[in-house]
Amino acid sequence: MFASVLIANRGEIACRIARTAKALGLRTIAVYSEADADALHVRLCDEAHLIGPAPVRESYLSIERLIEVGRRARAQCVHPGYGFLSERAEFAEACAGAGLVFVGPPPSAIRAMGLKDGAKALMERARVPVVPGYHGERQDPKFLKEKAYEIGYPVLIKAVAGGGGKGMRRVDRHAEFDAALEGAMREAHSSFGDPRVLVEKYITAPRHVEIQVFADRHGQAIHLNERDCSLQRRHQKVIEEAPAPGMSAAVREAMGRAAVEAAKAVGYVGAGTVEFIADGAKGLRPDGFWFMEMNTRLQVEHPVTEAITGLDLVEWQFRIAAGEKLPLAQSAVPLQGHAVEARLYAEDPERGFLPSTGRLVALELPEGEGVRVDAGVEAGAEVTPYYDPMIAKVIAHASTREAALDRLAAALDRTLIAGPRTNVGFLAALCRAPEFRAGRFDTGFIDRNLESLGALPRPFDRAAAAFGALRLIAREEARVAARARLVTNEACSPWDVDDAFQLTGARTTMLPVVVDGEAAIAHVQFQDKATRVSLDGVAAASDATAVESGEAMFVVRRGRQTVVRLKDFDSIDVEHLDDSGLVKAPMSGKVIAVLVEPGVEVEKGQRVAIIEAMKMEHALQAPLRGTVIEVAVTVGLQVAEGAKMIVIQPRESDKEA
Repeated sequence: MFASVLIANRGEIACRIARTAKALGLRTIAVYSEADADALHVRLCDEAHLIGPAPVRESYLSIERLIEVGRRARAQCVHPGYGFLSERAEFAEACAGAGLVFVGPPPSAIRAMGLKDGAKALMERARVPVVPGYHGERQDPKFLKEKAYEIGYPVLIKAVAGGGGKGMRRVDRHAEFDAALEGAMREAHSSFGDPRVLVEKYITAPRHVEIQVFADRHGQAIHLNERDCSLQRRHQKVIEEAPAPGMSAAVREAMGRAAVEAAKAVGYVGAGTVEFIADGAKGLRPDGFWFMEMNTRLQVEHPVTEAITGLDLVEWQFRIAAGEKLPLAQSAVPLQGHAVEARLYAEDPERGFLPSTGRLVALELPEGEGVRVDAGVEAGAEVTPYYDPMIAKVIAHASTREAALDRLAAALDRTLIAGPRTNVGFLAALCRAPEFRAGRFDTGFIDRNLESLGALPRPFDRAAAAFGALRLIAREEARVAARARLVTNEACSPWDVDDAFQLTGARTTMLPVVVDGEAAIAHVQFQDKATRVSLDGVAAASDATAVESGEAMFVVRRGRQTVVRLKDFDSIDVEHLDDSGLVKAPMSGKVIAVLVEPGVEVEKGQRVAIIEAMKMEHALQAPLRGTVIEVAVTVGLQVAEGAKMIVIQPRESDKEA
């Protein structure tokens, strides 16, 4: 076994690797960017080294700087985690050239399976079924558009390199292909440094099932059962589970055999995942699945496999990289119970799942029997726009699927996060969704059920707002009492009026507040030494939790956050004077395209700019038709959430209407 490891990653996966490495007795070496100087993974490791500024290309994607740290820290091996350089053959080669063991497959296997077009061609030669499509070298837009027409819509444009839904677009109509291709290529180049794409038929009711494979340096390869990753949003996995609902022994054997043969065909070593797509409308069948791609690394969702097998996959990675044989034969691989994982992100489901940045004012993650949490942040940490916005993974394991989903939903209910908005309430709703629990779902399930899952714009929670106002009143009363004690150096007089006593009974007053940026009036009633607050007739909630930060009260109720402040009469509210033609940044990010200029006429819904945040693109649209009178940003500019970007003057005819 190795004596030391350089963990070439950050966040949750860096913490996960460090824990197993420490248990094996390895000295752990962390790397961090300037934005991650106070990150949890930095403190968790035995030593840490700065590798550059926040942008990933100048830090976590810098092969030269990582190799330099590995040499300087006398690391024996390098674990790449997932994402970043984990599937870059150049990085594996650089490690070998520096005398560092790369904890992963050989560069040849990464190259063979790392590019989707080459991997599909390899599978076709091995007689593994693949999704119909174009996987060739020609990349001119006109040719690809012709191929899409030949394949038949809907089609899926996918980046040849990388994964995680980046550089991927579904196209339903021929007229939409050009814009979708442009966006996919640009995003692929930004995320992976490779703009090439492939085009394939979109399966209309797809189930996404993947097989965890392991291979050693002695020619042995096995699989560790499957995972179902069909609950997705924008092609990114949201909830994963093992085993797959509806999976039979015959389908598992067929899929597993195909995955193992794929690994053997490229001389694979270490942990990998072979991903398949199946037609969900017809159920899982031995002859009804197709190869999609192979991820030549550990997966985000590996904990569900660990839960049903009782194995530590990171430990297996280290042992295989050290030259040991696989510890189990295929027939001895366990499958015990059911496990479900939810990815907890700093994002706002009610605003199109836009990333949400800021300081984690409070963070309380669940504990309990059958519950595991893998986190890379803690209370007080900053969620920045530079990296993936994952806060934690919550995993539940139980004897049955129903019990595991119940356990996960209950764990999410016990989760408290204040500061950035999160998807915790949305995840709990998914766990309780009847159709999902019944096994009737595919990769389009979330998009079809956004309203029932609470993922569409809603009015602010008045019960939560009233509770926040109640807490603000209590805070102000405490401040008054504290000031009085400082002045008189004694307890407050019983004749003080902060309890609102009056002879005529209850006294009611109105308290101006700001709720999630909106002005509102809280009705406050003082009676019988008690304070009661309501807002629009809705009483303060009894099932909410409030966290104070600065002048704001962050109220969390059923996973949804409401921010309440007292109205500041010293400031002028310019936010709502006349912003009908104002296009603001919906999140903090980098401007990567400005599609209009002053004087240009635009239509409502027309794309006017594109922001990149958390490595994903977000198109901004004109809120009305009119003339662009101001462009306040330039390409490359880093903008804050709410920043003015473009101003559009409505057409005169629209004004009169």
